[in-house]
Amino acid sequence: MDPILSIRGMVKRFGGLTAVSSVDLDIYPGEVVALLGDNGAGKSTLIKCVSGVYHADAGTIEFQGQRVNFSRPIDARRQGIETIYQDLSLANNLDVGANIFLGREVQKRVLGGLFKPLNEQYMLDQAKAALDALEIHFPDLTQPIESLSGGQRQAVAIARAVYWDAKLMIMDEPTNNLGVPEQRKVLELIGKLRQEGVPVILISHTLPDVFAVSDRLIVMHRGRKVTEKKTADTDTQEVVQYMVGALDDTREQLPN
Repeated sequence: MDPILSIRGMVKRFGGLTAVSSVDLDIYPGEVVALLGDNGAGKSTLIKCVSGVYHADAGTIEFQGQRVNFSRPIDARRQGIETIYQDLSLANNLDVGANIFLGREVQKRVLGGLFKPLNEQYMLDQAKAALDALEIHFPDLTQPIESLSGGQRQAVAIARAVYWDAKLMIMDEPTNNLGVPEQRKVLELIGKLRQEGVPVILISHTLPDVFAVSDRLIVMHRGRKVTEKKTADTDTQEVVQYMVGALDDTREQLPN
């Protein structure tokens, strides 16, 4: 099976600081890959290079077998790379339907196209269908996003990505600041994406979530990829050692 995303030799610098140093990475269809590391490890910078927020200083990105170089996040989204950051990029004053279609609103044609009001009912109906497909049910889709719980907001962000035919989902700390039941729901949604063949890159500091849902994990430390393992072949203690730099598969292990 060919990777849907292939990164080779990625480098990103900010002045004299190398935030990402010669990282290679492959993501295959239908897998959940956890991208781990302590604060400052370079994982968020790496995904921002993939999603068009930053421009890498060196290296290549291939997506679905084609060399790509996204100038803006919207270019990555148009190709099917959806990134859900911690702030979710939702409009709190708008309802669920409006958020699913945010930036892609559907208009009616009235009086021969002279007036083009929003087709709010169509967007609500489509939003309900997108949520139903993920087995997410809200009592009222017309309520503003700000009235929803953290888990429900995550669900809207995920449903939006799925509706617009995401080929790769990148999720940055999706269970952060959520209660236990909502955390479980988000993990269930990640599982559904896997079943649909949509690969997920999961950035998380919550190791129990990582071990519950990921197939493979990659650990970064100070900008470098220090290990890559099947989740079933490691444990929390070993992963923490990689995260703090006590273990490093790319060089000789540091003394205890």
